[in-house]
Amino acid sequence: MVSKLQGMAIAPLVKVVLGTFAFAIFWVLAVFPAVPFLPIGRTAGSLLGAILMVIFQVISAAQAYASIDLSILGLLFGTMVVGVYLERADAFIYLSKLLSWKSLGAKDLVCRVSLLSAISSAFFTNDTSCMILTEFVLQVAKQHNLPPHPFLLALASSSNIGSSASPIGNPQNLVVAVNGQISFLTFFVGIAPAALVGVFVNAVIIICMYWRELSSHNKEEEDANGGIVADEDTSFYRLSPATSPHFPRSSFQERSFRLDMEGSSSFHGNSVYFNTLRYRSDAGVTDMFRVPSIMLESAGNSSACSKLKSILWKSCVYLVTLGMLIAMVMGINMSWAAVTAAVALMVLDFKDAQPCLERVSYSLLILFCGMFMTIEGFNKTGIPGCLWEFMEPFAQINSASGIAVLAVLILVLSNMVSNVPTVLLLGARMAASAACISQDYVKKSWLILAWVSTVAGNLSLLGSAANMIVCEQASRVPNLGYNLSFWSHLKFGVPSTIIVTAIGLTIIR
Repeated sequence: MVSKLQGMAIAPLVKVVLGTFAFAIFWVLAVFPAVPFLPIGRTAGSLLGAILMVIFQVISAAQAYASIDLSILGLLFGTMVVGVYLERADAFIYLSKLLSWKSLGAKDLVCRVSLLSAISSAFFTNDTSCMILTEFVLQVAKQHNLPPHPFLLALASSSNIGSSASPIGNPQNLVVAVNGQISFLTFFVGIAPAALVGVFVNAVIIICMYWRELSSHNKEEEDANGGIVADEDTSFYRLSPATSPHFPRSSFQERSFRLDMEGSSSFHGNSVYFNTLRYRSDAGVTDMFRVPSIMLESAGNSSACSKLKSILWKSCVYLVTLGMLIAMVMGINMSWAAVTAAVALMVLDFKDAQPCLERVSYSLLILFCGMFMTIEGFNKTGIPGCLWEFMEPFAQINSASGIAVLAVLILVLSNMVSNVPTVLLLGARMAASAACISQDYVKKSWLILAWVSTVAGNLSLLGSAANMIVCEQASRVPNLGYNLSFWSHLKFGVPSTIIVTAIGLTIIR
């Protein structure tokens, strides 16, 4: 047994034990960030794992710093900044409006939520899409008097599947694209067809599992309004000044303030120079005070100028984002393309960029730094290499049975260790094994790793950050809160993940 372990390049026993202990701490805090004995969260947990690796001398400080992949951090930072500016430019508001446009019913809404979530996740990351669209999905469910559960599942699961289509859809895809040296176009062409079919199959599974719930909405209300929900049911779209401390820019434009250009002879007898400023409310229209007409004309001109500036600003944001995507498709370094686009938007905004930079998830960047260091230390113990050498003969990529074994291994590890650590642990080893068969299989091995590790996030509620975001966001929405439980998600996640993964593996080329 000792000679066998030595042949597999196992580190000395002390280093193996200490390295495994440090990795176990990282894993527990990554999967259960609020454990009672150490509720410090995922980010602090990754740093703790990294520090322990250095303290236990599993790796040196120099090796720890060298393990940090700056290109991946740069790409993450750039895409997050671009996402912030896209949100400011109302990109997600325009996307979400597609959900309610000429809707054909509950099952059609499930398909629309799935498609919208998948497309937005492919280009703006699944975490960003889930964070922005969760509340809107709850609002749509309430408006149509439908149970929110299938729509939240559609949002979370489709965002995971859709994010697999591009290198910028999720963090593990970034690792695959950078480490595997796969261009944006090659990645997209290789996985996008599988992602498209997967989203459709996933939506069908949701509709079949929740057919009764989706068919039992209030038809009396629908019939009474000719298929249109009454105004009372849509009132939650607007924020009330009495309950909201501030107005989002999108809803502020819908406030019920207006300037009525009506002449009045009761003030100085001259309707040319004076008009009435009115406030419209549900109680009626009330005269507030009278102002000179020239002031109203100036206000109108100012409003038109502001509207023109807003249109120009949004156009610039969309053009820069499109330019970033084109640059990535053309094979330009994805990290530099994303950072360049982010800086270009800061310059074009012509304002202090601090508010936008403050919205970047620096905790996520720090989480990755700690994760890189921890994974490097765990690799040095030799255990991942041992596991792979044991499984490699049964997981050859040139046979259907080998791909099946490989997929099961990735699914299990992704839900035990999380998807990004799985990609970091298996990526290089899978590529090396594929290269021994043929160089043609190398990129396919990377794409299979990206596909399976991403779809594996749908298996359970803890499988991906996107699932947790939907769960947390949904439970905190005022008056619309909904708790998505672990077991209710698992009941859907197991069959969906197995079916979608299997279908996708037959399509990826």
